[in-house]
Amino acid sequence: MYHKWLDRWDEQRARRGEEGKHATAFALDAELAFPGTGKVRSIEEFCALADKTLTDQSFFERPNEVDQGFQTQDEWLKFPSDIITDIEENNTVWAKITESGSLDHALVVFHHWNARARNSQLARYLSRRGITVVEIAMPYHFERSRPGSTHADYMLSASLGRTIQSIRQAVLDGRKLIRWLRSKGYKQISILGVSLGSWVAGLIAAHEPTVSKASLFLTAGSLADMVWTGRATRSIRDNFEPTIELAELRKAWGPMGMENYVKRLARPGLDLHVVLAKRDKVILSELSASFMQKLTGAGGRPTVLQLNCGHYSLGIPPYIFQAGLSLNRFVSR
Repeated sequence: MYHKWLDRWDEQRARRGEEGKHATAFALDAELAFPGTGKVRSIEEFCALADKTLTDQSFFERPNEVDQGFQTQDEWLKFPSDIITDIEENNTVWAKITESGSLDHALVVFHHWNARARNSQLARYLSRRGITVVEIAMPYHFERSRPGSTHADYMLSASLGRTIQSIRQAVLDGRKLIRWLRSKGYKQISILGVSLGSWVAGLIAAHEPTVSKASLFLTAGSLADMVWTGRATRSIRDNFEPTIELAELRKAWGPMGMENYVKRLARPGLDLHVVLAKRDKVILSELSASFMQKLTGAGGRPTVLQLNCGHYSLGIPPYIFQAGLSLNRFVSR
């Protein structure tokens, strides 16, 4: 009875999340994903470029060798993104810092898609335990929101190229922030990603050797499969289906699929922590299970917590307390 109520609660929460969303029309926009490419007219050409990117070690590397422009005021940090988009507000990265008074450990947090607020309770809780928490704004969120938009439709949409550009921008922004934290003397850097933020955190963990711990909440391997099957992304799938099939989307969004970097995620020196929801309709449990299987098959040994709740109900008691305590044990050990 209780879990039926929980499922209904999650569905109601998903419906509220759909309010104000305006579906973006399907577009290749290859020039946004792969700078310097010529005109791309077909999904086959796009997929070929995506396949090439999987072997390009520089795709998630910084385009600028010198990190400049960092400004701090009180608890806020801002700096220029290394990727310049057509939305001026999105080109400045903002982060809120909750200091712990120690340089031993910093945790960078990547929020979920369409987040409306940062997690001040989590930040205060961990800061009292000696961990400085840095909550970064991902592209098109918070201070970086596109004027006139009610949700972060440019971060994840039916534009193949813009979505890749946004995820790549989030990864480069995160790596730039981590370098800044290192320059300030922090001895250990951990990262936390929630839902869409877990893809960003996972890609950073796979490419940034200075990250020693990565916690992924509500995650899976294939971003394409998540969008195609998820409750929160039906409008995006509706714009895909007349033109593109799932198999093509997997290839097109291959550069963002964490299953393609499991060997990097299984590297020595990286501890992984994963929190999953068994009743999740946004990121289906079978997608998460498939990713965990591929990760362990590559030699990874993640600490996994599975809770009998849904995607949104993870945020309510008792599940949020269980997840929070598990996270605290992981980053503190």
